[in-house]
Amino acid sequence: MDLHTHRLNQDIALAGQLTAADMALAAQAGFRSVVNNRPDFEAGPDQPTSAAIEAAARTAGLEYAYLPVAPGFQTPEEAQAMAALMARLPKPVLAFCRSGNRSGRLYAMARALGL
Repeated sequence: MDLHTHRLNQDIALAGQLTAADMALAAQAGFRSVVNNRPDFEAGPDQPTSAAIEAAARTAGLEYAYLPVAPGFQTPEEAQAMAALMARLPKPVLAFCRSGNRSGRLYAMARALGL
């Protein structure tokens, strides 16, 4: 099984929806932290919950943060929260949402704030 990521730089990579099983792969790939930007149940009851992914991430030795944001619009406050996570979390960080796009936008907004 392969973990499909898009690396933006040495500190962060993006991915679409990840599962609890993907956390061991993320650790094997060298990531030290995971940020989940997808609200629970956004895609219905079959979407993995943040709690399940967090438990697997911690078991795999990863730091985990949950910063759920809406797909169409991210606020400056959410960007500030992402910037704070990027400053605090061990790197490299793997951020994910449904497609990876909103995580990328959030990271770009955080960088614009001086991350």
